[in-house]
Amino acid sequence: MEQRRFSGKGHWYHETQSNHAQTDVLPLVPEAANVDDRFLLDLALPDEIVAACSGWLSPARALCHLLFPLSIPVNRLHTLSAYDRLSTALTVAQACGVQRLCNHYAALLAPLPGPDSSRESNRRLAQITQYARQLASSPDVIDDKAQNQLDEVGLSTYDIVVINQIIGFIGFQARVVAVFQALLGHPVRWLPGHHIQPHTLPASHAAWVPLLPVVELRYASAHQLESLSRWQAEPALEALTPVLCHEPSLLDLTGEILLNTREKIPLTSPALSAAVELLTRSPDRFSAAQFTPLTDQGLSGEHAITLLTRSAFDGWLNRLKVAFGKEE
Repeated sequence: MEQRRFSGKGHWYHETQSNHAQTDVLPLVPEAANVDDRFLLDLALPDEIVAACSGWLSPARALCHLLFPLSIPVNRLHTLSAYDRLSTALTVAQACGVQRLCNHYAALLAPLPGPDSSRESNRRLAQITQYARQLASSPDVIDDKAQNQLDEVGLSTYDIVVINQIIGFIGFQARVVAVFQALLGHPVRWLPGHHIQPHTLPASHAAWVPLLPVVELRYASAHQLESLSRWQAEPALEALTPVLCHEPSLLDLTGEILLNTREKIPLTSPALSAAVELLTRSPDRFSAAQFTPLTDQGLSGEHAITLLTRSAFDGWLNRLKVAFGKEE
């Protein structure tokens, strides 16, 4: 994305924000790129918490490296560069408003060469950015037109699967980081001008059908066939699997997170309902004020984290369903 600099070298602003006021400038923190844990961003967590979450943390960490290689070859079917991917990640991080995540993806993106200055390249990146921001923060505005525009700017089916996985995954990462910051009692960093947005659609039990082409069995690779067989057996992924299987490595790691956050969220507790609702709608405002009541009511820290992580994962699946199909 175009870099806009204000007041010297200490500030950097991503073009996806609509308000150009000076107060909206995000600090550029170069050291935020240098983390050992690209998913939790080196949060200093108790060992017992990390161990209890290892089942879903391991595939989440692996997805960071798979989705965001710092150098990646492009070709006719896979056109998303490292810059495209990190620009999209930063757009979603900003939509979620979690400062730690914004710092990280801004620092990774800043040194990368951007696209050429042609009208076609600018239109392509602008369209990807607009789509990412809308799906992350206002999925109810995504329609056939928004989806067709990705095709019009040259994204292949493989690109569309990857870009939507990035949008869903970064929303998931933002909420998990917000939960762990709340566990540690870190102060909330609310980005100036960030407002609560409709981060999910109302639950629906209507039949869902894919609009994006599914993997054709006669052309499927051995890996694709294996992933199809495995993940269509999981109810939460059954409908999405034929589309997600265009990129089976991503699907496999997504499925592993599902398997390890399987527990359904019991929303009979007002404190848990309130925590899930705020985390879903505005992760930047989630804090110890929402987390502590859960443990006060008898939930262990590990159990509370698992339940909140599952709600974040449900938001990821929600975005994929919006992106890849429609209800009938």
